[in-house]
Amino acid sequence: MSAARILIVTNGHLCRNPRPLKEAVTLGRAGYDVTVLTVRHHAPSEPADRALLSDAPFRREVVELLPGAGPASFRRRLVLRLARDAATRLGWKTIHALGPAAALLRRAQSLPADLTLVHNEVPHWVGTRLLPSGRRVAADIEDWHSEDLLPDARAGRPLALLRATERTLLHRAAYTSTTSQALAEALHTRYGGRRPRVLSNSFPLQPDPRTGPCGEPPVFFWFSQTLGPGRGLEAFLAAWNRTRHPSRVVFLGAPPSNYLPRLLQPLAPAHRSAISFLPLVAPDALPALIARHDIGLALEQADILSRDLTITNKILQYLNAGLAVVASPTAGQREVLARAPDAGLLLNFADSAVAASHLDALLADRGALARRQAAARRAAEECYSWEREAPVLLAAVAAALGAAPR
Repeated sequence: MSAARILIVTNGHLCRNPRPLKEAVTLGRAGYDVTVLTVRHHAPSEPADRALLSDAPFRREVVELLPGAGPASFRRRLVLRLARDAATRLGWKTIHALGPAAALLRRAQSLPADLTLVHNEVPHWVGTRLLPSGRRVAADIEDWHSEDLLPDARAGRPLALLRATERTLLHRAAYTSTTSQALAEALHTRYGGRRPRVLSNSFPLQPDPRTGPCGEPPVFFWFSQTLGPGRGLEAFLAAWNRTRHPSRVVFLGAPPSNYLPRLLQPLAPAHRSAISFLPLVAPDALPALIARHDIGLALEQADILSRDLTITNKILQYLNAGLAVVASPTAGQREVLARAPDAGLLLNFADSAVAASHLDALLADRGALARRQAAARRAAEECYSWEREAPVLLAAVAAALGAAPR
């Protein structure tokens, strides 16, 4: 009997989309015939993607969007630019302003599959267009796309279409999954349908978690692909600037032009000199790099509903690496620290003086900090690891296919 065919659709590079990558690896190793359909739009990411594919248990298909990649790529980029211009200037809100939707749909239709798993907003739309033809579709809702981003960034987005897409998937997909109990409940309350399954954003347990004494001075660490506004960095630094005990801060990410001077300008010179910036690294190098620090910063903003409810991979990677956590009190991060209360602190940075006093207390007691680090790693081992999530994914896929779990 031939293996069931799984098509995974995402709208970006594998090295920047860890959730569909983990899904593809898990299903491929379980014996499914897995194809991942992605968009190639960022040339610097291609070497990392090729490295991931060198021994991958799945194949990749791409929709080309790079400059110089031929007439089809040129036409797709032209359509994308026109759609974005129309959204900005005319208020014409369309899915085609968010990515090469038509090209992804055509390619997905051409690839036979017993189950199609869709990730991210444009692939979600693709999934709804596959359903009428009888295709079996499942959807992963890592972020609540119709309730995401800062107000300025939401202005040109097709919010009504995104909401209709989310509603359709909750009612008609073979299953949906998301990252937290809080987000699963909110989606179900808003749209009805089937309540999403929860698959955390955890990773396989890394073999090199943080061990040994804390740094002198201890080091806070934060990372993301984009280092910019709307990430809670300004509020953290306002509190950290008031701390008395020595520490350092390391930020990893790609900042927009002129952002760093604005970020650092309010700081006292001594604190400003204790901040370092690192460029993006390959995904397989990130866990060990995280483990070289002491305290992980998870600074999601609760005023963005999606950011409030989801559990990002950031906080779970800190647990995996054995870092104590300082987290903003979003619903998703409260959910994590309710299961691992000794692993870190929930701090409201709206009151910088109070937050600074809690940061100072954490920095002053190295024994307590070491105990929080140990508790963080235990939380990864006992609750938040991909080894615990993979069976949930395999059971969901098997049920969608009407087969026994692999």
